[in-house]
Amino acid sequence: MPTDVLDPVALAKQRKRRRRLSTVASYAILSLGALVVLFPIYMAVVDSLLTPVQIGTTPPYFFPPTPQFHAYADAFSQGHLGHYIVNSVIQTLEIVVGSVITAVLAAYAFATFSFPFKRILWTIVLGTLLIPFEVTLVTNYKTIQSLHLLGTMWALTIPFMVSAVGIFLLRQAFLGVAVEMREAAVLDGCGPLRYLWRVALPLVRPQIAAFVVIATLGAWNQYLWPLLLTSNDESHRTLQIGLKALNAGTFQSLGVVLAGAVIAAVPMLLLMVVFNKQLVRSLTGGAVK
Repeated sequence: MPTDVLDPVALAKQRKRRRRLSTVASYAILSLGALVVLFPIYMAVVDSLLTPVQIGTTPPYFFPPTPQFHAYADAFSQGHLGHYIVNSVIQTLEIVVGSVITAVLAAYAFATFSFPFKRILWTIVLGTLLIPFEVTLVTNYKTIQSLHLLGTMWALTIPFMVSAVGIFLLRQAFLGVAVEMREAAVLDGCGPLRYLWRVALPLVRPQIAAFVVIATLGAWNQYLWPLLLTSNDESHRTLQIGLKALNAGTFQSLGVVLAGAVIAAVPMLLLMVVFNKQLVRSLTGGAVK
């Protein structure tokens, strides 16, 4: 028997040891990356619980010795963050609901039906992805002004109720639905809308959830468009504009600003936790047949 042939048991142990080392290395790299991402958020929370004198100390505090929560109370009482949060929630809900409805219908049409100028229209949709929002800022403002919507919440939401990203993402998801399922639904008497509601939408639910997260993040963090429309209209200011108003330009207001930033980040962190499984499914949906 050749002496250079490895024992199968020893070979299996060696492979298992390599897999274990690979797993440990992967988790170590991921943990390091998570630490780098989460450390600024942690420091913002810590600094929001410090006094203005403690914030400027060197070396910095990595844990508040005596947590001070008055900055959060000041953010709501002096900065009117409660009113701004309500405006941001309304704005985000309108944008997300509107963009999901238009994206689903448009993507379903592009993926399922044949109609004149389909390729040209699809090229136009993709072309809008290459146009920065700043290029259309003046045109959108004039359009909202001509519709007499200035000073309303609709002015903050209408330009964003159609998303080329959502149409592209959901079109690819609808194309992944087997054609045989649509043919079987047609034989059973399903019309286009009934097939969309009963068959197609449940199959692309992870992709819709992923788009909901993308649309929510974009709507919640909008700054330039709300700043332009609410510069003279405090009643419709959103949370991001309110955070800017919290900064009085003095070092004493830094803790209040950090407290407001933490308040603004909490809903998005909760959103990521709630939709985490759906995001993973949307990313790995086409990986396994």
